Amino acid sequence: MAEAARSIRPLVAGNWKMNGLKAQLAEAMAVRDALAAGPADPGTDVMICPPVTLLAAMAELAAGSKLQVGAEDCHWEMSGAFTGDISAEMLKDAGARAVIVGHSERRGGHGERDCIVQRKAKAAHRAGLTAIVCVGETLGERRAGLALEVVGRQLAGSLPDGARAADTIVAYEPVWAIGTGVTPTSGEVGEVHGAIRRALSQRFGAEGEAMRILYGGSVKPANAAEIFAINDVDGALVGGASLKATDFLAIVAAYAH
Repeated sequence: MAEAARSIRPLVAGNWKMNGLKAQLAEAMAVRDALAAGPADPGTDVMICPPVTLLAAMAELAAGSKLQVGAEDCHWEMSGAFTGDISAEMLKDAGARAVIVGHSERRGGHGERDCIVQRKAKAAHRAGLTAIVCVGETLGERRAGLALEVVGRQLAGSLPDGARAADTIVAYEPVWAIGTGVTPTSGEVGEVHGAIRRALSQRFGAEGEAMRILYGGSVKPANAAEIFAINDVDGALVGGASLKATDFLAIVAAYAH
C-alpha cells in the first residue's frame, strides 16, 4: 500500500483561515513568482486557500501559473435563503479549484457533524471542485486510545459514495496539533495515515488507493521533510506557515530533497 502511495503526486496546500487583507496578496504572488522561476516541475502541486474576500482576486492573479487557488468552506446548497453562506458553485465561479470541508475548527466551533461534512463534499463534487475532507482526533480522544476509531468514523460519515481520487483529498489533522507547535511522532502520523489508506482502499478500491492523504498540524519548514518521508503522507495542509511566502516555499521545497 505504501508503495502505491509513493506514486501519488503530492499537494502542499495553505489554509489562511481568517487571515489576510488585500496587502496579503503580495505573499501569494511571491509564491506564484517563485514557482515560475523554479524548476518546470516543482515535484508537488501547490495551492493556497484564502478567505473568500480574497478568493477572486487571488485566482485572477494566479491564472495560468503553477499556483492553484482553493477555498476554505462552502454551503451544501447551490443557492437560496442562506444569508452569509457561500455555495460551491459561487466558489467555482470565483476561480476556486478546491474547497476545504470538515476542518476541526468548523466541526468544533460550528458544530458540524459528519453528515454535514458529507453534504458539503457532495456539493463540491457537484460544482466541479475537489473536496479536501478533514478528519482528526482531539487530545482527549488520543489519550484514550480512540484516535483510529474516531478518524475511521469521521471518514465513513464524511466521505460521499462515489468519491474519486480526482475529486477527493483527505487531510488528517490531529486537533491537538493544530496551531500548538506540537507535532505527533512519525510513528503516530504513519499509524493514522496507514489506517486511512486501508479504509479508503476497502471502500473505494483503486480510487481509494490513489487518493491523496495530507497531514496537517503545525507543519513548518523545520519538520516538513521528516513528515513527507512518512508512508502514505502525500503532502500537507499548512496553516500559519502558509501566510509567509518564504516559510511556505521552504515547505514546498522539502519535496525536492
